[in-house]
Amino acid sequence: MLTSPPAIKKQIFREGLLPMKKSAKAAIAGLTGLAGLALVVTAAQAKVIKDDGLTPYEVVGDVAIPKSLTGKPGDPARGRKLMANRKKGNCLACHKIKQMSDFLFHGEIGPELSDIATNMPDEEIRLRLVNPKFVNPDTIMPAFYKVEGLFRVKKKFRGKPILTAQEIEDIIAYMHTLKESE
Repeated sequence: MLTSPPAIKKQIFREGLLPMKKSAKAAIAGLTGLAGLALVVTAAQAKVIKDDGLTPYEVVGDVAIPKSLTGKPGDPARGRKLMANRKKGNCLACHKIKQMSDFLFHGEIGPELSDIATNMPDEEIRLRLVNPKFVNPDTIMPAFYKVEGLFRVKKKFRGKPILTAQEIEDIIAYMHTLKESE
């Protein structure tokens, strides 16, 4: 299947090749202007993941978890609080988010998330929160909804995910609001 220019934009952002700014838009315009350019996307089989004591979920094509972990919508206000909470999401330790400028000391290790809702669908955000190693095995981002196969976990945290299924959905609901105007 041929990938459309918006899909190329999302792929470039997802793979961390460029931050989604004017430089990325210029690069995409250059890519899509080349005659005969076609990216072939292959879809992998869906996998059902069962992690000890956690709600099972389906990963599709190693890029997305299409269904909510709870079956309930998340609460964006709670999601915002979780993203700033240093004992829970702590997203600001690695990511800059312009809409959260009321919190100090945003990180620069991970990509900026200020326009994440424009560049990545909720189901892909969900997989990155649950276990980002599906997308990038070399990432330093932690798996927030995983309890098996982890190393050097303090005894009191063993068998417990960093975030609950509802907290994952709350963060997704807030991230869904993160859009920058052009």
